[in-house]
Amino acid sequence: MCLALPARVVSLTEGGTDAVVDLGGVRKRISIALVPHAREGDYVIVHVGHAIGMIDPEEAERTLALFGELAALDAADAAAVAAPTSTTGA
Repeated sequence: MCLALPARVVSLTEGGTDAVVDLGGVRKRISIALVPHAREGDYVIVHVGHAIGMIDPEEAERTLALFGELAALDAADAAAVAAPTSTTGA
């Protein structure tokens, strides 16, 4: 399975072939060789350490919000599984 995530470009390296992006609060250095026109503040699609395309900021925010909702649901499911169940005997 392949997964690409939207990330906001925080800064560009001096040579312009790499950038630091923000992935939900985690900053990561990636290659922007495939999208050399990316600038600070732009959103890019990141796959295995490489920006593979640009994405509209509104679409990126909607996608990130959906990922946030999925994470919250997953956390709720994990809490429900971990919670002890009470049984009453008759």
